Amino acid sequence: MANYREIISKAVISKGKKVFNQEDTLEANKNPSTILGCWVINHQFNGVKQNNQIIINGSYDINIWYSYDNDTKTDVIKATHAYTETVKMRDVNEEYDNTSIIVRSLTDPKCVKVNFENNKINYEVELELGVELVGDVKVKIMVDDNLDDYNLIEEDVKDSVNEEIDNEVKEDYLKE
Repeated sequence: MANYREIISKAVISKGKKVFNQEDTLEANKNPSTILGCWVINHQFNGVKQNNQIIINGSYDINIWYSYDNDTKTDVIKATHAYTETVKMRDVNEEYDNTSIIVRSLTDPKCVKVNFENNKINYEVELELGVELVGDVKVKIMVDDNLDDYNLIEEDVKDSVNEEIDNEVKEDYLKE
């Protein structure tokens, strides 16, 4: 007769990823001649579950290096950009109350577009975040109580081999 057991464990209930593009404008102290570089650093984020979606709050610092005065001098604009993004999760309902949220940066945020007009610098940052919702799950398995999981090992030794071994053994080997 089959028996059933329940195993309770932590498991990934739902998983999702999303690419975000964020545009913003910074004002330079001088009129730029050329954009020399753009870096995104100090990316921080966390997630909060709200119904069947995850609200991600995060921020990063952006540094834009530019030249001015006909490419004879340079300067760097530094700013912190805060963001809030939403990731909808599949197969999540309210029965999963005791859950943990894991948010990962799948690709580092990077500046994909920078241009300027007069002293205003427009930039676009792209980032990809992955979200996992981890919670308690219950798995029901069937247990067979009558199962003998040991295999019987039969030896292939023939009687003639046993007789040959018995004949070759010298019982008085210590006396020699």
